[in-house]
Amino acid sequence: DQVAIFAFSRDLANNVPNAYVPIVNKRKDEPFTEEQKQWQQMRRGRYVEFNLVYDRGTIFGLKTGGRIESILTSLPETAT
Repeated sequence: DQVAIFAFSRDLANNVPNAYVPIVNKRKDEPFTEEQKQWQQMRRGRYVEFNLVYDRGTIFGLKTGGRIESILTSLPETAT
């Protein structure tokens, strides 16, 4: 039933902030270790690699002369 599926999806989306915001508020000021920062940088690097090598939308934009700054906007500022 499409109406029921839509209602479920809408309720789910409407309740994400109720679940997520308390988690962020609880953890936002926690310090992180150098090891955690290195892990984050490595994950960002993998994201960049995926976007530049495998993502069809990114590849299409780069191969068809799209505006490079716009195409690469979603990439993280730093990565390893």
